[in-house]
Amino acid sequence: MEIGLLEKFRNLIGDDGVITDGDLIAPHLKEWRDRYFGNTPFMLAPNSTAQVQEIVKFCGQNHLKLVSQGGNTGLVGGQIPMGEILLSLHRLNKIREINPLDDCIIAEAGVILENLQNAAAANNRRFPLTLASQGSATIGGLISTNAGGVHVRKFGMMRQLILGLEVVLPNGEIYSELSALRKDNTGYDLKQLFIGAEGTLGVITAASLKISARPKYSVVAMLGIENAQMAVECLHILEEQTAAITAFEIMNKQALQFGIKNLGARNPLSELHNFTALVEFEGAFADLPIKVEEALSKLLEDGKISDATIAQNDAQANSFWHLREGMSAAQKPEGRAAKHDVSVPISKIPVFLERAEAAAKNIVNGARIVAFGHISDGNIHYDVARPETMPDDEFQSFIKDINHAVNDVVVSLGGSISAEHGIGVARKDEFCVREPKPHLELMKTLKAAIDPQNMLNPRSLF
Repeated sequence: MEIGLLEKFRNLIGDDGVITDGDLIAPHLKEWRDRYFGNTPFMLAPNSTAQVQEIVKFCGQNHLKLVSQGGNTGLVGGQIPMGEILLSLHRLNKIREINPLDDCIIAEAGVILENLQNAAAANNRRFPLTLASQGSATIGGLISTNAGGVHVRKFGMMRQLILGLEVVLPNGEIYSELSALRKDNTGYDLKQLFIGAEGTLGVITAASLKISARPKYSVVAMLGIENAQMAVECLHILEEQTAAITAFEIMNKQALQFGIKNLGARNPLSELHNFTALVEFEGAFADLPIKVEEALSKLLEDGKISDATIAQNDAQANSFWHLREGMSAAQKPEGRAAKHDVSVPISKIPVFLERAEAAAKNIVNGARIVAFGHISDGNIHYDVARPETMPDDEFQSFIKDINHAVNDVVVSLGGSISAEHGIGVARKDEFCVREPKPHLELMKTLKAAIDPQNMLNPRSLF
């Protein structure tokens, strides 16, 4: 490590912003699923956009590489440095402004999602993006990966919740457009370039975000369903009958078994079903619970579902959600798995599940299929866990083939191999092979024009 380099950064952003203590840096160098372990000469932790600007300018002038990181909740390895300087944005954690009349909140990149939700709630508003890692995921990272979560069907992905951005560009200049405007047709919508770009085109330092009215009434139910086709049908029937669905999640039997076993959770239904659906309804009128009960009773009568239970209080509703949101954690004790974050048209979910299972088990007979996710927007987290009797090392040798086979099924159905987690480094090979050449070349052209030195997150995407 060049001592002079450290001193230059200390002069730029102060001693507090330059971190060399290995114990403090260590948590930032490991992905939570233990798939990626990185290294960095030191970590920079600026506390303002101006400090980020100074860092980026200096790195550009001295041909240094940066990897930016938010809450380190990414699942594709893009936030883990491999020798680059680590730029942590956790100190940019201020909520700059809340304007309920504009339904707008301006937050810095390091603000934790749950803190943003709480700030909106304190103003009788809501920020609707909800996901399992909301206690640690940060706004900048969520924007950089265009995060999804459980409410996409009603509110859209992160892209649909953004009014404006503040971004430090690779040349050290600042793109700043943090207005509360919902309509602005003055030329290119430049903020879209940075949403989902995984930190490769600029360092997001703040965002102007949409907030909305809080729901007055909420109902959470668990349903037992015997096949995926019935789940898709139930989604549309319930939406037609209640007009109140905000989330419709599914877990297959293996996923639920892992949750019960490894989360210490209880099955809310009387028995295990091939699929368990978690459905959330929200509305403004007090008769919502009655409408939901009537709709579920009709599904039972028609044989569309085999069982149903409605949460009787917030604690029970939270326990339902704990089971669903703990799916990733529930798999960790089960050893290695080939993991997929894919999307297909909703109507194709049943055939995807059937074909993907056949493809995976053709490679590893006895593999355990864990399928769960957002059936309401076609996003399935499809994980192929090792057979119980197969050692991790042996199963590891099959993962690449399983990934390729499952992705073949996805693409054949008009789907995407990355629905909400991004490409990072984990999916780079599959992405570069499958992405249409004109699309890939256009992305590379944009990257070369905006970041000609390939300074920012240089190993991500391509």
